[in-house]
Amino acid sequence: MHDPQNARAMQAYWKTNVRYMTVLLAIWATVSYLCGIVFVRELNTVHLGGFPLGFWFAQQGSIYVFILLILVYFLLMDRLDKRFDVHE
Repeated sequence: MHDPQNARAMQAYWKTNVRYMTVLLAIWATVSYLCGIVFVRELNTVHLGGFPLGFWFAQQGSIYVFILLILVYFLLMDRLDKRFDVHE
């Protein structure tokens, strides 16, 4: 009925999943906050496509980073699912 080894495996699976989400969301929050707000003056000395880099991060960069992090999460979870044999 209750398989302790399977329960430990699923606990390890979810612990890893939560760690992935925590790290990736921390990266996104850091990029959004630091590049778009805190370091905006320093970044504005560099121009990207005619716009100051700080402005670009505040308007576009954090969105692009978020999309990239979604891709990274997908790849990490695909590998994790296969490792724990819970893939489709």
